Amino acid sequence: MRFAVDRLDHLVITCADVGTSANWYERVLGMERESYGEQRRTAVKFGGQKINLRPRDASQAEWFSSVVAEPGTQDLCFIVTVSADDIAAHLRSCGVTVELGPVAKAGALGPITSVYCRDPDGNLIEIATYGDRFTE
Repeated sequence: MRFAVDRLDHLVITCADVGTSANWYERVLGMERESYGEQRRTAVKFGGQKINLRPRDASQAEWFSSVVAEPGTQDLCFIVTVSADDIAAHLRSCGVTVELGPVAKAGALGPITSVYCRDPDGNLIEIATYGDRFTE
């Protein structure tokens, strides 16, 4: 039987400090924190997806995960519905350094304008909009 993937449901990020990361994703990206499971794990939710936040010191018995799961090894792109200038201004107002952008990039559905920053673990976070048309 052949099948095709429909969508991304969730992903897992390994964190040096789950609370610090959850706070950052709530404060900077407006995600909603969720506790789940018998072990009271932590995730942040947005739209129909979530990011599970795995503690750096979790064992394979506690969290079945990739062979190499280290903080700061992810590159993630989130789509928003505001302008790239608004993205950059919001990041700065949160005390987050803009690493790059706004810059023209290619998204899954076509051209996007992206602004890059890093989360508390050093993961590269791309925040992009399909609404802008990069003109430089």
